[in-house]
Amino acid sequence: MALIDHFFTRAVKRGELTVIHADGSARIFGSPDAALAPVTIRFTDPSVARRILTDPALGAAESFMDGRLVIERGDILALLRLVTANNKWEDATGNLTPGAFKRAFDSVRFRLDRINMARRSKRNVAHHYDLSARLYDLFLDADRQYSMAYFVDPADNLEQAQLDKKAHIAAKLALKPGMTVLDIGCGWGGMALYLHEKTGADVLGVTLSEEQLKVARERAEAAGVAGKVRFELIDYRHVTGQFDRIVSVGMFEHVGPAHYRTFFAKCRELLTPEGVMLLHTIGRAGGPGVTDAFTAKYIFPGGYIPALSEILRGHEGLRFFLTDVEVLRLHYGHTLQHWYDRATAARDQIVALYDQRFFNMWTYYLAGSLVSFEHGGLVNYQLQYSRSRTALPITRDYMAEEEARLRG
Repeated sequence: MALIDHFFTRAVKRGELTVIHADGSARIFGSPDAALAPVTIRFTDPSVARRILTDPALGAAESFMDGRLVIERGDILALLRLVTANNKWEDATGNLTPGAFKRAFDSVRFRLDRINMARRSKRNVAHHYDLSARLYDLFLDADRQYSMAYFVDPADNLEQAQLDKKAHIAAKLALKPGMTVLDIGCGWGGMALYLHEKTGADVLGVTLSEEQLKVARERAEAAGVAGKVRFELIDYRHVTGQFDRIVSVGMFEHVGPAHYRTFFAKCRELLTPEGVMLLHTIGRAGGPGVTDAFTAKYIFPGGYIPALSEILRGHEGLRFFLTDVEVLRLHYGHTLQHWYDRATAARDQIVALYDQRFFNMWTYYLAGSLVSFEHGGLVNYQLQYSRSRTALPITRDYMAEEEARLRG
C-alpha cells in the first residue's frame, strides 16, 4: 500500500483521485480542479496495486476488465483523463514511465511482433475487424468510417464530421473524370463509394477482412455501382496494374516499420507516371516508440503507430515526391469522444453480444485512445505523394477549392 500510495502521490497533482484499498482504507490524492472530474476507485484485492506498479497501463487495464479495479465515482474515461492530464506529452513530466528494464524488454518484444509478415497480416486484421458487425453499428457513424473524422466545427455531429473527412481527403487526391483509384485498406467501402459518387472514378478497394469485404460488396451492389466500385480480399503486396490515384486511410498502422519501404515501393509501382497518393495514418508526435502492451495484446496485434521520421525513411531514395504534409492534432480526440459516448450508451447491447469483460476492454480501448490524443503524443498525419513534380498545382489552393465544392 505504501508503494502504490507513493505512485499516486507522484502521478496525481491536478484533480482529485480517491483510492479505496482492498482492506477498506482510503486515501485522497491531488487537489480539486474544475477541469477534471473527481474520481473514486476501489481495489477488490491486494494484487491490483502490485499489477499497476509492475505495468501501469496493462495492469490497470486488466484489473478494470476483470472487475478488480472498480470505479465508484466517475467512469474509465474520467479516470484515464485525470491521470493523463497530469502527465501530458508536451510537458515531458514522465511520472508514469516504466523502468529502464521494462522499456528495454518491451522494445525487443514489440520489434519482433511488428515484423508483420504477409501470412500474419490477415490473422491480425481478422482479430479486430472481423468482430460482430453489430458492434461497429453501435458506435460508428452510418457509413462505418472507422478512422478520424474531420471537425470543421467541434460542435458538428459525427455523421457530418465523417462526411467532411471524406471531402478533405478527396480534395487532396485532385481527381479528374475517368481516373482509376486504388483504396488500400478499404474498410466497409465508404471511401470508395464516396469517391465514385462525387467524381465518377473507378475504384478498387482491397482489404484483408472477410467481414468488411462482404459488407462493402453488398453496399456496391445495393448502390448499383458494382461494375465501377469493386472490392477484393487481397494483400496490397499482391495487387497488380496501375492506378491514377491511391488512397489509404487507417491501414498504415498495420504495415509495420520493417515493411515501410516495401509499402512505398509497391505504391509507387502501382501509380501511373502522373499518379498521386494520399496516406492517412495515426502517428507519433515524437520519435519512434513501442506499441503499448494492452493494445498489442487485446486490440491490434502486430499494429504499430509510426513516428514521422519512420515514415520518411520508408520512402527516401524511391524518387517519390512528398508533396504535402498535414498534422491533425485534435480531430481524433473529438471522434473518439463520440465513439465512447455511443459505446457506453449501448452497454447492454454490447454485453449481450459478448460479455461484461469485453465491454470493459472495449471502453478502456476507446477511452485510452481518446486521452492519448488529448494529452498523449498521438496525432494524425495526412501525407500526399506524387511520382511527378508536375502532376499537381504548385500551390495548395486547389485543395480548399475542391473541398468547398465537395462539401457544398
